[in-house]
Amino acid sequence: MTTKEEQRFDHGFTTFVTALGYIESHLCEEISQEDIAAACYVSLSSLQKTWKYCTHYSIKEYIQKRRLTLAGRDLMEHEISVLDAAMKYGYNSHEVFTRAFTKVWGVSPSKFRKNWKGDCGLYPALNPEYVERNDYMRVKKYDISEFYDYLGSKAGTYVLCFDVINLMPVNEQLGREAGDKVILEAFRRINEAAEDNMICLRLGGDEFAMITESCDTDKVSVLAEKVLSRNGDKVAYSGGVVPVSLHCGAVRIGEDLKYSVLCNDFNEVIDRARYSGKVEFMT
Repeated sequence: MTTKEEQRFDHGFTTFVTALGYIESHLCEEISQEDIAAACYVSLSSLQKTWKYCTHYSIKEYIQKRRLTLAGRDLMEHEISVLDAAMKYGYNSHEVFTRAFTKVWGVSPSKFRKNWKGDCGLYPALNPEYVERNDYMRVKKYDISEFYDYLGSKAGTYVLCFDVINLMPVNEQLGREAGDKVILEAFRRINEAAEDNMICLRLGGDEFAMITESCDTDKVSVLAEKVLSRNGDKVAYSGGVVPVSLHCGAVRIGEDLKYSVLCNDFNEVIDRARYSGKVEFMT
């Protein structure tokens, strides 16, 4: 980058980080984009442009997906009514909340509470530490810091790493709605394959992890195959159907866990899986 490009990047990055912090601290309050722009000391149009560069979707979409992700967790983990969840996250009626929730999760809140298994982190908070430094300045990873202690306690066991095959062409050719359906279906398959004590995480746009709590490579392979056996099965969206397939690799958690190391190991083992076409192990 030239000096001018570096300055533009630094300004845009500062704007994005400030906006992200404001949004995450006000998810249970009324949020206007004008208020976010004011907190960042930039114009609304500049904020919207920067946000789009960083995330490839709008501020409104991000807020909605974050709220409905947290609402899903509340419904799973707490004795909260659907109406109370709706009010908590800024929806003024049961019906409006149910429509929005169903659009993101594929099922109504009541069916979700009854049938969904596993973690509800479909859209975690973005992690600005992992940003692609180019003209688009895209943030590529999610914040899983709340699981660091848990991951650190599982040294010696394997994390199954999954990567959606050809998500970008789906988004570009069929649209973001189809891409969102593919992401949800991938996450659903991983959650279904996981045992009750296992946590499943979304690490990046098309990247997921299952913390298996096992050092047994045979058991880990069986879990992986439960997911991969569904490769090619299709999911419906408004324009038709689209096949969903994943690559998979397994990374052994080391004694000194760092997110950067986990991300690097994830990328390496998935690259191996893409090349070999089978589950790869990395110790």
